[in-house]
Amino acid sequence: MPSGDERFRVSRRSFIQTLGASAAAGALQSKAAALVETRQPDGASSPPTFGPGPVDIDLKINGKKTTLKVEPATTLLEALRLHAGLTGSKEVCDRGSCGGCSVIIDGKLTVSCMVLAVDAIGSEITTVEGLAKGDDLDPIQAAFVKHDALQCGYCTPGFIVASRSLLNDIPKPTLDQIKHWLSGNICRCGTYTNIFNAVLEASGQPPVADSKPPALPGKVD
Repeated sequence: MPSGDERFRVSRRSFIQTLGASAAAGALQSKAAALVETRQPDGASSPPTFGPGPVDIDLKINGKKTTLKVEPATTLLEALRLHAGLTGSKEVCDRGSCGGCSVIIDGKLTVSCMVLAVDAIGSEITTVEGLAKGDDLDPIQAAFVKHDALQCGYCTPGFIVASRSLLNDIPKPTLDQIKHWLSGNICRCGTYTNIFNAVLEASGQPPVADSKPPALPGKVD
């Protein structure tokens, strides 16, 4: 039985993930507040308060201006799925721990369940729907298909967005860099090797092979 201190100990990974999500949300809040303030009439003492009812907000999603009417407490994930009809981002843990709702905001990988929609005003938002150009898949999307990098598919959009963000920053990542970058995304089906191979393929590098498991005692290959 673990002690009380051990049961409530915060891991380094969970702390860093939470810190990163909080920092990203804080940066967006500052940007949105500054944008709202620049729109105030001369002499206004402070930015207006959103709410208490639904408000109209303008978001730039996948290169297009989109006007939505949302409650001030609506998360960006909810705004995308329920109001903009972009259901690629998945609501799984709803606490920034699984990566299923990953989007790219102003070039940075972000979990959309931890950001209010009003805090994304003035930002460039890219979802999994915005990666393909018409019928032409993004190279990372095509690589996921080629390497069958999915099983149930529920986590796949988040992995694809996270992988695209990685390749934007590091065009030819090492396998260790890929594993580190995607460590915030969880695949419940365990398709990690295929996912890593898809990223290697999209970056123009040869895929890796699964290591051969050790033979069981008494088993003849």
